[in-house]
Amino acid sequence: MENMLGLLRIRVIRGINLAKRDLRSSDPYVIIRLGKQKVKTRVVKRNVNPEWNEELTLSIADVPNIPRIILRVYDKDTFTPDDKMGDAEFDIRPFLDEVIKMHPENVTEGTAIVTMHPSRENCLAEESYIVWEDGQVVQHMFLRLRNVECGEVELKLHWIDGSGSSNTL
Repeated sequence: MENMLGLLRIRVIRGINLAKRDLRSSDPYVIIRLGKQKVKTRVVKRNVNPEWNEELTLSIADVPNIPRIILRVYDKDTFTPDDKMGDAEFDIRPFLDEVIKMHPENVTEGTAIVTMHPSRENCLAEESYIVWEDGQVVQHMFLRLRNVECGEVELKLHWIDGSGSSNTL
Protein backbone atom coordinates (compact mmCIF):
# COMPACT_ATOMS: atom_id res chain seq x y z
CA MET A 1 0.00 0.00 0.00
CA GLU A 2 1.36 3.43 -0.98
CA ASN A 3 2.41 5.65 1.98
CA MET A 4 1.36 3.04 4.54
CA LEU A 5 2.31 4.13 8.04
CA GLY A 6 1.30 0.97 9.82
CA LEU A 7 -1.46 -1.36 10.88
CA LEU A 8 -4.22 -0.90 13.40
CA ARG A 9 -4.99 -4.22 15.07
CA ILE A 10 -8.51 -4.34 16.51
CA ARG A 11 -9.37 -7.21 18.83
CA VAL A 12 -13.15 -7.67 18.78
CA ILE A 13 -13.53 -9.23 22.20
CA ARG A 14 -17.24 -9.72 22.78
CA GLY A 15 -20.79 -8.46 22.42
CA ILE A 16 -22.86 -7.65 25.50
CA ASN A 17 -26.66 -7.88 25.65
CA LEU A 18 -27.11 -7.71 21.89
CA ALA A 19 -30.58 -7.45 20.41
CA LYS A 20 -32.54 -10.61 19.58
CA ARG A 21 -33.31 -10.79 15.88
CA ASP A 22 -34.40 -14.42 15.65
CA LEU A 23 -37.09 -16.14 17.72
CA ARG A 24 -35.04 -16.46 20.93
CA SER A 25 -31.55 -15.27 20.08
CA SER A 26 -29.33 -14.01 17.25
CA ASP A 27 -26.39 -15.22 15.18
CA PRO A 28 -24.19 -12.10 15.42
CA TYR A 29 -21.09 -11.02 13.56
CA VAL A 30 -19.25 -7.70 13.31
CA ILE A 31 -18.12 -5.73 10.25
CA ILE A 32 -15.58 -2.94 10.71
CA ARG A 33 -14.97 -0.35 7.99
CA LEU A 34 -12.31 2.27 7.55
CA GLY A 35 -12.75 4.10 4.27
CA LYS A 36 -12.75 1.39 1.57
CA GLN A 37 -11.35 -1.30 3.90
CA LYS A 38 -13.74 -3.84 5.38
CA VAL A 39 -12.99 -6.65 7.85
CA LYS A 40 -15.38 -9.12 9.47
CA THR A 41 -15.58 -11.51 12.43
CA ARG A 42 -16.96 -15.01 12.29
CA VAL A 43 -20.63 -15.68 13.11
CA VAL A 44 -21.42 -16.87 16.64
CA LYS A 45 -24.56 -19.01 16.56
CA ARG A 46 -27.53 -18.44 18.92
CA ASN A 47 -25.90 -15.98 21.30
CA VAL A 48 -26.70 -12.41 22.37
CA ASN A 49 -23.48 -12.30 24.46
CA PRO A 50 -21.01 -13.65 21.88
CA GLU A 51 -17.28 -14.09 22.52
CA TRP A 52 -15.43 -13.44 19.26
CA ASN A 53 -11.96 -12.68 20.62
CA GLU A 54 -10.76 -12.11 17.04
CA GLU A 55 -8.07 -9.79 15.77
CA LEU A 56 -8.90 -7.77 12.67
CA THR A 57 -6.32 -5.57 10.96
CA LEU A 58 -6.70 -2.30 9.05
CA SER A 59 -3.89 -0.49 7.22
CA ILE A 60 -3.38 3.19 7.99
CA ALA A 61 -1.93 5.49 5.35
CA ASP A 62 -2.89 9.08 6.15
CA VAL A 63 -3.28 10.06 9.82
CA PRO A 64 -4.44 13.71 9.39
CA ASN A 65 -7.29 12.76 7.04
CA ILE A 66 -8.25 9.41 8.50
CA PRO A 67 -12.02 8.83 8.64
CA ARG A 68 -13.86 7.49 11.67
CA ILE A 69 -14.03 3.72 12.03
CA ILE A 70 -17.54 2.34 11.57
CA LEU A 71 -18.58 -0.85 13.35
CA ARG A 72 -21.80 -2.67 12.46
CA VAL A 73 -23.29 -5.76 14.07
CA TYR A 74 -25.52 -8.09 12.03
CA ASP A 75 -27.57 -11.22 12.63
CA LYS A 76 -26.73 -13.89 10.04
CA ASP A 77 -29.78 -15.24 8.25
CA THR A 78 -29.91 -18.08 5.74
CA PHE A 79 -32.82 -17.28 3.43
CA THR A 80 -33.26 -13.52 3.95
CA PRO A 81 -30.89 -10.55 4.12
CA ASP A 82 -28.94 -10.33 7.39
CA ASP A 83 -30.67 -8.25 10.09
CA LYS A 84 -29.05 -5.10 11.45
CA MET A 85 -28.23 -5.27 15.15
CA GLY A 86 -26.81 -1.77 15.62
CA ASP A 87 -23.79 0.30 14.75
CA ALA A 88 -21.15 2.49 16.36
CA GLU A 89 -18.29 4.65 15.23
CA PHE A 90 -15.13 5.96 16.80
CA ASP A 91 -12.26 8.28 15.98
CA ILE A 92 -8.80 6.71 16.14
CA ARG A 93 -6.92 10.01 15.79
CA PRO A 94 -6.45 10.42 19.58
CA PHE A 95 -5.01 6.88 19.71
CA LEU A 96 -2.69 7.50 16.76
CA ASP A 97 -1.60 10.87 18.20
CA GLU A 98 -0.39 9.02 21.31
CA VAL A 99 1.40 6.41 19.22
CA ILE A 100 3.21 9.18 17.32
CA LYS A 101 4.44 11.02 20.41
CA MET A 102 5.06 8.00 22.66
CA HIS A 103 8.51 7.68 24.20
CA PRO A 104 8.44 4.24 25.89
CA GLU A 105 11.50 4.88 28.01
CA ASN A 106 9.50 7.51 29.97
CA VAL A 107 6.40 5.39 30.64
CA THR A 108 5.80 2.69 33.23
CA GLU A 109 3.64 -0.39 32.63
CA GLY A 110 -0.09 0.26 33.04
CA THR A 111 0.21 4.05 32.88
CA ALA A 112 -2.94 5.72 31.56
CA ILE A 113 -1.80 8.20 28.92
CA VAL A 114 -5.19 9.63 27.89
CA THR A 115 -8.69 9.17 29.26
CA MET A 116 -11.59 9.48 26.83
CA HIS A 117 -15.02 10.14 28.28
CA PRO A 118 -18.41 9.11 26.87
CA SER A 119 -20.12 12.01 25.09
CA ARG A 120 -22.62 12.83 22.38
CA GLU A 121 -19.73 12.89 19.90
CA ASN A 122 -18.69 9.28 20.47
CA CYS A 123 -20.24 5.86 21.12
CA LEU A 124 -18.27 5.09 24.27
CA ALA A 125 -20.37 3.33 26.92
CA GLU A 126 -17.81 4.15 29.63
CA GLU A 127 -14.43 5.84 30.02
CA SER A 128 -11.77 4.50 27.70
CA TYR A 129 -8.07 4.67 28.53
CA ILE A 130 -5.13 4.78 26.18
CA VAL A 131 -2.40 3.02 28.17
CA TRP A 132 1.11 1.62 27.93
CA GLU A 133 0.70 -2.16 28.26
CA ASP A 134 3.05 -5.02 27.40
CA GLY A 135 5.40 -2.72 25.53
CA GLN A 136 2.77 -1.06 23.36
CA VAL A 137 0.15 1.66 23.31
CA VAL A 138 -3.30 0.05 23.63
CA GLN A 139 -6.85 1.29 24.02
CA HIS A 140 -9.62 -0.76 25.55
CA MET A 141 -13.17 0.39 24.83
CA PHE A 142 -16.83 -0.52 25.22
CA LEU A 143 -18.96 0.89 22.41
CA ARG A 144 -22.70 1.41 22.89
CA LEU A 145 -24.53 0.40 19.73
CA ARG A 146 -26.81 2.96 18.06
CA ASN A 147 -29.99 2.46 16.05
CA VAL A 148 -30.98 -0.55 18.14
CA GLU A 149 -32.74 -1.21 21.44
CA CYS A 150 -29.68 -2.54 23.30
CA GLY A 151 -26.14 -3.82 23.01
CA GLU A 152 -22.46 -3.04 23.42
CA VAL A 153 -19.27 -4.32 21.82
CA GLU A 154 -15.93 -4.58 23.63
CA LEU A 155 -12.75 -3.81 21.63
CA LYS A 156 -9.03 -3.45 22.20
CA LEU A 157 -6.79 -1.50 19.80
CA HIS A 158 -3.04 -1.65 19.26
CA TRP A 159 -0.63 -0.34 16.65
CA ILE A 160 1.92 -2.11 14.45
CA ASP A 161 4.18 0.30 12.56
CA GLY A 162 5.19 -0.14 8.94
CA SER A 163 8.44 -1.90 9.95
CA GLY A 164 6.57 -4.55 11.95
CA SER A 165 7.26 -3.31 15.49
CA SER A 166 4.67 -1.77 17.77
CA ASN A 167 3.97 1.90 18.36
CA THR A 168 6.29 3.90 16.14
CA LEU A 169 4.98 5.97 13.28
